[in-house]
Amino acid sequence: MLLLIGCNKNLTEEEKKAMWDKAQTRGEIINRSGTPFNLATDPDLAMSDAKNRLRTGGGLLGKKANFNFLGEDDGSSSQTSTIGMPINAYLWKASIETINFMPLSSTDPFAGTIITDWYTTETNLNERCKLNVFINGQELKTENLKVSSFCQSLKNNQWVNMPSSSENNIRLENAILNKAKKLKLTSG
Repeated sequence: MLLLIGCNKNLTEEEKKAMWDKAQTRGEIINRSGTPFNLATDPDLAMSDAKNRLRTGGGLLGKKANFNFLGEDDGSSSQTSTIGMPINAYLWKASIETINFMPLSSTDPFAGTIITDWYTTETNLNERCKLNVFINGQELKTENLKVSSFCQSLKNNQWVNMPSSSENNIRLENAILNKAKKLKLTSG
């Protein structure tokens, strides 16, 4: 845009103002920032990430990353966030600590996902389970945590899916929530 203005000195003040106004629309700000988030699916997240990228110089963390894992500097915020997609840091840490006995297959703190690999106990080698943990939001609330478990049993040398236990999923969610609450209390 500046190149166009610099090359064409015959622009009137009204034309310059119109170009500036167009450059300040939500869509243009998001396009200019390079954010991977889509304006159509989550406009607030896209705009927030775009502003952060433009303010810090772009990139994942920018030149001067502006983030805080444990809330605002003055301690007055009840919400926490991480870099990128906002998730609750206490839920993230509590999830990792609660399932630390299982091998991790994939973790993404930006999207709030933890996926474990198959885990078998020494006492029951004919069963294995894996977990998917989803953290969704900045507040320390039950609605922002979802655990899905998948178990299989070995029959005739083949792994066969077993029905998912919603009771076990809820127990794991409660364990993670309780640990997150303890982490929050001990941090402040």
